[in-house]
Amino acid sequence: MRTLTTSVAALAATGLLSTAAFAEPATPERLVNAGSEAEAANWLTVHRTYDSHRYSPLDEITPENASGLKLAFAVPLGGTEPSAFGAGAMETTPLVKDGKMYLTDPWGTAYKIDVSSGTRGQIEWICDTGIDKDPSLGILLANRGVALSGDLVITNIPDGRVVACDDASGDIVWEQQTADQPGEGFSGAPLAVGDKVIVGQSYGDWATRGWIAALDAATGEEVWRFYTVPEPGQPGSETWLCEESGNPDCWKTGGAAAWVTGSYDPETNTLIYGTGNPVPMFDPEYRPGDNLYSNSAVALDADTGELKWHFQYTPGDYLDYDEVGIHLLIDKEIDGEMRKVVGHFGRNGFFYNLDRTNGSFINSGQYVEQLNWTEGVDPKTGKPVNYDPNASLQSYAQDVVLRRDGGPIENCPHLQGGINFWPTAYNPATGMAYGHSIEGCSELSVVPVAPEDVMQGSIFTGGSNADSGEIDGSIIQLDVATGQVVKKEMREYPGYAGVLLSGDLVWVGEMDGTFGAYNAETLEQVWSTNLGGVFKAPAMTYAVDGKQYVAIVSGPIGLGTFGHTDIEQTQGANMLYVFAL
Repeated sequence: MRTLTTSVAALAATGLLSTAAFAEPATPERLVNAGSEAEAANWLTVHRTYDSHRYSPLDEITPENASGLKLAFAVPLGGTEPSAFGAGAMETTPLVKDGKMYLTDPWGTAYKIDVSSGTRGQIEWICDTGIDKDPSLGILLANRGVALSGDLVITNIPDGRVVACDDASGDIVWEQQTADQPGEGFSGAPLAVGDKVIVGQSYGDWATRGWIAALDAATGEEVWRFYTVPEPGQPGSETWLCEESGNPDCWKTGGAAAWVTGSYDPETNTLIYGTGNPVPMFDPEYRPGDNLYSNSAVALDADTGELKWHFQYTPGDYLDYDEVGIHLLIDKEIDGEMRKVVGHFGRNGFFYNLDRTNGSFINSGQYVEQLNWTEGVDPKTGKPVNYDPNASLQSYAQDVVLRRDGGPIENCPHLQGGINFWPTAYNPATGMAYGHSIEGCSELSVVPVAPEDVMQGSIFTGGSNADSGEIDGSIIQLDVATGQVVKKEMREYPGYAGVLLSGDLVWVGEMDGTFGAYNAETLEQVWSTNLGGVFKAPAMTYAVDGKQYVAIVSGPIGLGTFGHTDIEQTQGANMLYVFAL
C-alpha cells in the first residue's frame, strides 16, 4: 500500500492538528440531500447535486456588491508533468465538505486543502497514486475531480485505476485496475451513489469500446458494467453495420466513451449519462449505421446497470458531435403539463428536452449563431430532419457530408461545439439554464485508415480538422420550458470552462485568463479579473462560518488557439484561486 506524499497523520499524532474535522463523513444521506439548506455551505459532488444543476443558494455576493470581490488566497498545485500530448489541462471542480476542499490535478492526484481560515489554503495531504508519469505515454491528460463516499476520497486515474484515499490521512485504502484494455482510462470524476461508485471509460478516441461501471465503494470491486457499444447479438448491435465496411470487428474500437460525470435521479434510482462520438469520428464508412449507443443519453438502473431507455441525438455522427455533457434533471411545466425532464445543451448546437421517465423527445431549440449541418430537428422525433432510418450512411445537409471520395467540408457549429464537456447550470427558481459556448465553424476531411493499421490504444480519428476562421464565445441564458435562447452575451474568446450559478450571479472563466461574474438576469458583467493562465474548469462556491467564497482552478495550457494567437500554450503553474468580499 502506497503512502501519501504529504500527510497529516504525523501531525495529528503530535497533537498539532485536530482530527475532529474528520468526524462527519459523506454519507449517502448527505449526498442525496446535497441541495438542502443544511448543506448550503458545502459542495459535495462534482455538479453539487445529483440533478447536475450546479446552482448554489449562497447569495452573500450579489450583482450589486460583486465589484468588491478580492482574492482571498491562492494555492499552487502540481501535475504539470507532460505526456506525449503535452502538459495536462486543469479541469477539476473542487469539492468542499465542512471547511475542507478536495480536488485533483491533471494526473488524477487528489489533494485535501484546509480552507477553513478564509485567508489561506493549507494542503493537508496529497494522495500518492504512484502513477507512471512517463512523458512518452500517449494519453491526453485531464481530470475533473473526486467523489466523496463515507470516509473515502475517490479519484479516477488516466491509467485506468480507481483509487480510494482515506479522508483523514490521505493513505490509499484500495485501488482497482478497472480499465483493463489497451488505451482505456479515465478523465471524468467518479460519482458516489449509495454504496457504489460510478465511473465512465474516457478514451473512446483511442480506438477503445466505451463503458460505464459501478464499483463497490468500500472495496472497489466491480458490481456491474454497461458497454455503450453492444457486441453482436445484443440490443443495438444491429446499428453497427461492420460487415458492410469490410471490417466485421469495427464495434470493438467503436468509441462512445462516457468521459463526463452523469446525473442521478434518487426517486427512480436512475443514472443518466451522455456518451461520446463513434470512432473513427470523421470516417463513417469505417463503421456504417446509427452506431448506438454513441452520441446518446443513456438511462441505467443504478443497482444493475440495466438500460432503461436511450435517446440518440445524432445517429451515424461524422462531425464529432458527441454528447457527453451535463444532462440537467428538471421538474418543469411545459405546455401546461408538469413534466420530469432531462435538459441538455447538445454539442451539435441544439438544446433538447427529453422525458425523464422514458427518453421520449419533448422539444428543442437552436442556441448557436451558426449551424449548417442540418436544417433542423424533427419536432416529433427529435432526430435531424433529414435522418433516414433505412440508410447506413447519413447525409444531414447537402454541403456538409464527410465521405472518403469527397473534399473537405465546413461544419457549424465547431467540432468542439457549441457546448462540449464543460458544465452548464440551471436555476430552479427562474426556470433558466445557462451555458458557455463556442461560436464558430471548423473544416473537416477524411483520411481513411485500413483496419489492420488500427491500433487499440492509439488515437483514431479517421480524418483531420482545423478552425474555420477566428472562433468566438457566448454566455447563454435559455428558457428550459421552450428550449429558446432568452439572452446571449457574446465574448471574444471561445468557452471551454463551464458555468456556476450562485444566487443572482453567473460565473465564467475564459481562455485568456479572465474570470468574471455576470448578472444572471441581464448577463451584464459586474466584476472581472485577469489572472493569466487558462481557465478550462468551472467555478464553484462554498461558505465557512457564514462567509461565501468562490473558487476556480487555472492551468498554463490552452487547447489550441481557435484563431487567437494570444492564447497559445504558455508555461506556468496549476493554481487554485479563491475569492471573497
